[in-house]
Amino acid sequence: MTVMKFGGTSVGTASAMKQAMSIVADRATSGAPLVVLSACSGMTNLLIRTSEAAGSGNLQEAMECSRQIREHHTAMAAELVRDPERGALLREKVQGYIDELEMLIKGVDIVGELTPRSFDTFCSFGELLSTTIFAAALQEDGHEVVWQDVRQVMITDGNFSSARPIEELCVEAAGRFIAPELESGRIVITQGFVGATQDGRTTTLGRGGSDYTAALLGSWLHAGRIEIWTDVDGVMTCDPRIVPEARSIRVLTFSEAAELAYLGAKVLHPDTIAPAVSKNIPVYVLNSRHPAAKGTVITNDQALLEGMSYGGLVKSIAVKKGQCIINFRSNRMLGRHGFLIEFFSVFAAEGVSVEMISTSEVSVSLTVSDSGAVDRLVRRLQDMGDVEVEHNVATVSVVGDSLRMSRGVSGRIFSALKEVNIRMISQGASEINVGFVIEEREVPQALRDLHHEFFAEGFPGAIFQKPASGRNGE
Repeated sequence: MTVMKFGGTSVGTASAMKQAMSIVADRATSGAPLVVLSACSGMTNLLIRTSEAAGSGNLQEAMECSRQIREHHTAMAAELVRDPERGALLREKVQGYIDELEMLIKGVDIVGELTPRSFDTFCSFGELLSTTIFAAALQEDGHEVVWQDVRQVMITDGNFSSARPIEELCVEAAGRFIAPELESGRIVITQGFVGATQDGRTTTLGRGGSDYTAALLGSWLHAGRIEIWTDVDGVMTCDPRIVPEARSIRVLTFSEAAELAYLGAKVLHPDTIAPAVSKNIPVYVLNSRHPAAKGTVITNDQALLEGMSYGGLVKSIAVKKGQCIINFRSNRMLGRHGFLIEFFSVFAAEGVSVEMISTSEVSVSLTVSDSGAVDRLVRRLQDMGDVEVEHNVATVSVVGDSLRMSRGVSGRIFSALKEVNIRMISQGASEINVGFVIEEREVPQALRDLHHEFFAEGFPGAIFQKPASGRNGE
C-alpha cells in the first residue's frame, strides 16, 4: 500500500488538481492508495488572516477573506465536477463549510478574542475543502473513492496549533476507519495537518504537519512506501533559487534527510522522517508537475543504497536564515562544575531552542532563531556574564556521508569560502554535517562557491540528476 501526500501547490488550482488526480489514478492500478492533501496553496495563510481579522474586531475584512475562500473553491469545484447532480451536491458541501467558517468569524467577533482552539478550527477549513473537492472530482472520473475525516483517526492531545497524536488511539482508529476501505480497493482521501482531541475539539499539528501525518499513517497502516509530492524533482543539492545549477539527489539515508530537514531544507517537515524510520518505510520526494522524474528516495535499505553513496561525499548544502549569534563570556565558567547546566536552564525557561553551539573554557557562542524571546534571554544571561548579540546571520550546513571522518573535506569547505567572513564554526558529534555561521547578505556568495567546489566536476549519474524544473519546493 502507498501513502501519497500532495502539498498546496500540487492541488492549488483546478489544473494542478487534475494532474494530481492522474497520478493517483495511475497508482491505483496497482492497489488503492491513501491520499493525504494539504489546503490549496495560499488558503492557510488566508484563513490565518481571517482569524486574526475576526479576533481584532475587523468583521468586514474577515468576511471579505471568507468571500475569497468561497469563490476560489466554488470555481474549482465547477471546473472539476461537471455532472449536474454531483456538482450540486459538491456546491452544497462547499457552501456548508463556508457557512461554518462565517459562523465562527461572527462568534469570535462577538466574543472579541481569538483563542488557540478557535484558531485551529479556522485553519482546518482549507484541507476540509480541498479534500472534499478532490474526492468528488475523482468520483466524477469513475474511481471508487472514500472521503475520510482525519479527525476520526488523528486523535491528539489538547496542545492547539502543535498537537501530538495519542498513538495507541490513532493506530486503532486507522485500522478501523481506513484499512478496510483500502483493502476493499477504494481510494481514501484525507486531510494533512488536522486532528481532534478525544472529546472532538479540532486541533492542528502545525505548519508542515501534512508530511508528518502522511508518515504517521504510513507507519500505522504498514505502508510499502510513502510519497511526498511537491513541485521540485526531489531533494536538491542546494536552493535552486540561489544556485540555478543545483541538482536533484537520487538517494539519501534517513539520517542525512533528517539532518537536512532540521538544518533548513524546505522539502521535508523535520518530524516526517521519524515514523518512516521506525518501520523502515522508504520515503519518495517527487514532482507532481513532472511525475516521470525519478525524484529522491530516502531510505536505509542497503539494496536501494548500493552504489549510491560513499564516505566523504557531499550530498547537499542547507541554509537557515533569521538567526542570531549569542556570544557569552564569564570567568565563572573556568573550572566550575555545573555552570553550563545553569546557563542552559535560562534557555529552557524562555522556551528558546539552540541551533548551533561552540564552546571554550570561559565562553559559549551559539545560534538561536532571532525572535522577540532573544531580548528577554539576553537580560537574564547578563546577570551571569558578558553577552553580545549578532543579528542578521544564517547557518550554513554541508551534509553528506561520513564528513567528519573524511580527510580534506573541511579544508575544501573553508578554502571555498575564502571570500566569506565566517562568524562561527561547529563540527561535533554528527558525522554527516559541517556547519558554520555567516552574515545573511553573504549567503548567495557562500552557496555558489560551495556548490562549485563540490559539484562542478561532474555529477555521478547514480546519485545526482539534472532536474526537470528549477522551481523551489512547497
